[in-house]
Amino acid sequence: MAITKKNLTCIVCPRGCTLTVTLDSALENPVVSVEGQGCKRGMDYATAECTHPTRVLTTTAPTVDGGVVPCKTDRAIPRELLFEAMKAVNALSAPNLVRIGDILLPDLLGTGANIVATANRG
Repeated sequence: MAITKKNLTCIVCPRGCTLTVTLDSALENPVVSVEGQGCKRGMDYATAECTHPTRVLTTTAPTVDGGVVPCKTDRAIPRELLFEAMKAVNALSAPNLVRIGDILLPDLLGTGANIVATANRG
């Protein structure tokens, strides 16, 4: 039984609760308890962050004319895929004319997340 504690700051809402997560690496679901959350969302965040963390990727994509367009994933992707996702985005040649919400790269790395433009360009 390997019990550890991990301190997190919840990012789900503006309250920024300080969470203490007790983990047991011997269990299939290692989260034993979460303390400090002000709501159920904090509990869900702490559990996800300690078992399978995800992030929304926010970046810029190169365009055909050598410029860039701001973009992001339209949903969170597994944190361990962020560097591979950046390689895929950097290999893009996005059109010069894009509108907010245009899909620049569908189904990024098989995650179901799309890279979408976050600004109009051109």
